[in-house]
Amino acid sequence: MRHCFGVDIGGTTVKIGFFAQDGTLIDKWEIKSRTENGGENILPDITKSLNDYLTEKNLDKKRMMGIGVGIPGPVNKQGIVQQTANLGWGYKNIKAEFEELSGMKVRVENDANVAALGEMWKGGGDGYGNLVLITLGTGVGGGILVGGEAVVGEHGGGGEIGHMQVNPYEKEVCGCGRRGCLEQYASATGIARLTRRRLEKDDSPSTLRGGEISAKTVFDAMKEGDVVATEVVEEFGSYLGKAIETIAVIIDPHIVVIGGGVSKAGEILLDYVKKNFRKEAFFANKELKFSLAKLGNDAGIYGAAKLFIN
Repeated sequence: MRHCFGVDIGGTTVKIGFFAQDGTLIDKWEIKSRTENGGENILPDITKSLNDYLTEKNLDKKRMMGIGVGIPGPVNKQGIVQQTANLGWGYKNIKAEFEELSGMKVRVENDANVAALGEMWKGGGDGYGNLVLITLGTGVGGGILVGGEAVVGEHGGGGEIGHMQVNPYEKEVCGCGRRGCLEQYASATGIARLTRRRLEKDDSPSTLRGGEISAKTVFDAMKEGDVVATEVVEEFGSYLGKAIETIAVIIDPHIVVIGGGVSKAGEILLDYVKKNFRKEAFFANKELKFSLAKLGNDAGIYGAAKLFIN
């Protein structure tokens, strides 16, 4: 049986999975992402880790199917990135460089796209080829699959759901330099921001006053009946529901899978998103399915491996 590696490169760590051709995850581990000096050590460090593993297990590199890679930034079909803020890379031909370093075939996709592939293959979207993954973490990421293939776009920017404009009246600037992006309302930091705004609006009693404000504390307070927290979650749901309405009339997916740290709030998060989505959804999209992601931090390595596993 042949094997492949699934590699998910992040700004803090690189997650690595070793997979059998039948899709079985055999081993997984992490190494540190050394992003200093323009990230010059990242690919050599990964190569060393893979070579050390192959040597330890007495495996022939020539029998490897290849290395699937997910990276945090827009990447085109040739495996080239123009910039990746979290890794320190500017223009970089990841595919060519990594193939030369490793001596193995390499395929590269955006990290959210490979996470979507992973969830379609082994997670919350199992069995659905037309899928949208929305990851709600520090930011908002997105991966769109049509017929099981990632929508990459001409410049690698397909599926950047977090930077859809959902509020043209926003005064504060998003991290991308624009205003009113979904990320400003539906990410963990966005939910905390909505909460602070709501608390400043009036003196309504809330258990959130004077304590830690995070996506978790907001959802926990809402579950306990806190009125202010409930209003914040409703606002969050309205922005995310609106964004999904727009995506649905363009892509018409089978299912939307929601992951990331915020999704740990559970099914109640889906309730608010579905409710707001169905208020204004186009009639042909109203039966869109929703699911929570199931693979957690392993979605990226599964999806990266899927780039080589049919």
